[in-house]
Parts: sequence; structure tokens; C-alpha cells
Amino acid sequence: MVASRYSETTGVRDIAYVSAGIYDICIAPGLLDRVAEIVLERAPAHRYAVISDSTVSPLYAGRVAGRLDAGGRPALVSTFPAGEEHKTRQTWADLTDQLLEARFGRDSTIIALGGGVVLDVAGFVAATYMRGIPVVHVPTTLLAMIDASIGGKTGVDTLKGKNLVGAFHQPAAVIVDPDVLATLPVEELRSGMAEALKHGAIGDAAYFDFTSKAAGAIITAGPEARDVAALYYVIEKSIRLKVGVVAMDERELGARKALNFGHTIGHAIEALSGYTIRHGEAVGIGMLLEATASERAGVTEPGTAARISDALKSAGLPTRRPSGPSASSIIEAMRSDKKNRAGVTEFSVPARIGTMAAQDSGYTTLLPDSLLTEVLG
Repeated sequence: MVASRYSETTGVRDIAYVSAGIYDICIAPGLLDRVAEIVLERAPAHRYAVISDSTVSPLYAGRVAGRLDAGGRPALVSTFPAGEEHKTRQTWADLTDQLLEARFGRDSTIIALGGGVVLDVAGFVAATYMRGIPVVHVPTTLLAMIDASIGGKTGVDTLKGKNLVGAFHQPAAVIVDPDVLATLPVEELRSGMAEALKHGAIGDAAYFDFTSKAAGAIITAGPEARDVAALYYVIEKSIRLKVGVVAMDERELGARKALNFGHTIGHAIEALSGYTIRHGEAVGIGMLLEATASERAGVTEPGTAARISDALKSAGLPTRRPSGPSASSIIEAMRSDKKNRAGVTEFSVPARIGTMAAQDSGYTTLLPDSLLTEVLG
């Protein structure tokens, strides 16, 4: 579908470097076995801690820690239970206490190894431990590769909603090895594709179309049948798109709000499901509902929601919200979102596929509760 940009001639594939300002994102198959080498160069420290979860740690933590050990920097491996329900202040406290008990100082570096939950929690530990120590992200899901690992957002959830306690803390490096996706369940690949579609919807119509058409070849039950070149292209292209947005607005005061498309309704749906709905699934539903409401408000070009619906279907993602929560409960859950200003929920929606609305007024649009109630059904 697209030609691979990685060289096979030397037996070691070339690394693609994407500059995110103060740090680089390194992308290449096989990089998991070079994490120690990159970390020792990009984030030299007296001691290292590998933070992972109970799903990823048995697969990869030993490989990463073992190579650090061989490099003369023995690493502590800290593991917490997998799942969004464990992305809490208690988990943050437990991990912090483990570092304190092991006498880690300010001359330490954390390696966050896992999906978005791990990167958010470990990043928050790094942002707050000893008032801030370096963190290197090693994402192991597609969603984490193209979203959570980039931009410096860290945090934990509370009973009131997702990511309501956190800090901006940019990583020292991001290391992306597409080979680890071979062990990723197909449902998690779909979840990541929702974020890739969002990147196209907010900033690149051609990429949106490519991702929609390539989704079926990327998301297959068996890794050996996947269009690897298309998958690598999606990873690098989405990373470059997100880096470009964050570079304009690191603290989310304007242009970075575009990345919230689908998240306002999506986060509410995700939380009300008790996190039984995957993040990407919830964001996909959120994109469709927000675009539908925005079309009816006259903000978004007619037909945009239909294109989003078709793209979600091509990736095997849901297009209907769960029937459990009422429209009023979803709207109420949105009131606790970080995107509220003066008690009003702000939405970031596209004017059309590839172009955001309200670019001259802070990238946000207000949608009345009556319209949201109508769309939420």
C-alpha cells in the first residue's frame, strides 16, 4: 500500500527520528532491544526504574531491565495492575513509595513501558518525584505510540473523571518499536486506529482517507497478514501530525485543543461504562456524535459525520453509544471534564475533514444542551 521507509540492506533497520523540540521520538522495528543504549545516551542517570503493568511487564520488562543491567545500570522493575481502573492516586502513591524505599534520588530516570495508562501514571510519578526527574516513554500499544507518549501530558483519574489530577512533563525521549504490536490484541489495534482517524479529521484530509482505506489491511486477526508498511506509515504520520500540533501550543491554550475532538463526549462515555469501553472506541463514538451535533448547529460541513461513520466502520469500531447511560447522565459527566470553562463545556470540532472550526476563536465551539440531548438520543 505504501513503500516501507526502513532500510533492510544492513540487517539493522534505519531509525526514523521525529524531533519534538527538546526530545526526539525514535521509530524503528527492533528498538525494544536498543532501549538501554538509547536511554543511556538520551537520559543518563545513576539509577533507572522500569514502570510497567501486569500485562506488559511479563512480556518486555525483563528484556529492557536486563540490557540496562548489562550496561552497568541495574534497573528496578515496578509493576502495577493493568487497567484504567488502576490509573489512580493510590497507584501513583504506591509507585512513589517504592522509589523512596529503594532510595532513588534526583539523579534517577524512569522508563515508562506500556500502554497509555502506564505512560500517564509513570509520567506523573516522574513529574512529581523529587519535584521532577526524567522519563523515557516506551509505548507498547498503537494508541500509546501515536498519542499518550507525545506531548508531556501525565496524570491519573478520579471518581469525577479522567486525567483530572496531573502535570505537564515532557519526556527525555520516546522509543517506538512497531514489532511489539505483534502481541497486541486486534481490539487494541482498532482502538489506536480511532486516534489515527482523529488526526486526519482535524488536520489532514488525505491522511484521513488513507487511514480509512488501509484500516482493514492493518487490523487483521493475525500479525503475519497485516500490511506492515501501511501500519508503519500510520504510526509515523500520526506522530508527526501530533508533534506539529503540540509544537504550536504545548499547554493547550489554543491549537492543541483540536486534539480534544471526540474526547469530550468520549471521556464521559468511557467513564460511565466503568472503563469497559476502550478509550479509542469511546473517542470514535465521541467524534461521530460531536460532528453530528456540530453539523446540526451549522458549524461543521454537512456530510462530515457520515464520512467519520464510514471510517469507523472500516476499522471495525462502534458507531453507536452504549444504551446504558442516559443522555442527561452523559451531559452531567461532561461537566466534570477539564475542558469546562466558567461552567460551560467547550467542544473542538472540525469545520470539515482535515480543517478545524473556530481557529480564530480558540479552537472551541459551544453546543447547547438541547442539541446534545437530541444527538445523544
